[in-house]
Amino acid sequence: MAGAATLVLLLSLSLGGCSTSIADLPIGTPPDAPERAAEVPDYPAVHDLPAPRDHAAMNPAEQARVEKELIAARDHQSQAAQTSDPK
Repeated sequence: MAGAATLVLLLSLSLGGCSTSIADLPIGTPPDAPERAAEVPDYPAVHDLPAPRDHAAMNPAEQARVEKELIAARDHQSQAAQTSDPK
């Protein structure tokens, strides 16, 4: 009898979870979160582009420096893997 009651409770909780979206709950919303639209569109806005950037993500000198650091890290990891004891 207790097993049936537990099963009914679990089923009701799982179905109750489908009735509302987590985003609609009044708890846990950060103060700087954007307002939700009153009507949710059927399809996402795929043609809306983000605003253009004020500056380039990386200048060529920064990109070259980061690439060198990544290559050095890769070489260091491959050397460490070759010298480590396989178990």
